[in-house]
Amino acid sequence: MALSPRSPAPLDRFDLAILAILQRDNATPQRAIGEAVNLSAPAVQRRIKRMEEEGVIQANVAVVDPAKVGQPITIFVEVEMESEHARLIDAAKRQFTAAPEVQQCYYVTGEADFILIVVVPTMAAYEALTRRLFFGNNNVKRFRTFVAMDRVKVGLAVPLLPDHNRV
Repeated sequence: MALSPRSPAPLDRFDLAILAILQRDNATPQRAIGEAVNLSAPAVQRRIKRMEEEGVIQANVAVVDPAKVGQPITIFVEVEMESEHARLIDAAKRQFTAAPEVQQCYYVTGEADFILIVVVPTMAAYEALTRRLFFGNNNVKRFRTFVAMDRVKVGLAVPLLPDHNRV
């Protein structure tokens, strides 16, 4: 009999407060987080470690402005596949994941099968990407491109709302 994985501990108000601070600035010292949430730095460290181990915190990254590193064009792409056989969808997921230009990839319901968020330095670079990912893939039925004119709001912060199931 296989052991079931340990279910994650419920997030309490301290965890939510810590996550709110880390989502604003992941470089905030644990001592400062502790002062803000009324916990000791070691208690904050234990909670952060637990949330990392449980997958609540998935990564510690720097958010980079694409334009300031030579990638000023953001493009949203709807991709419709010819066939939705699991093997072909999984192959598309691997292909999109492997492309460094693809910042985000979502497998979605509706007319499109995937929504991609792409950053590129030029439209010529995007055209090369379309040849590689879409025209070079017999399972891509069609794709539609939407070029962002302005980055009005960009972020990955998750709203942290108290839940009645939490401790």
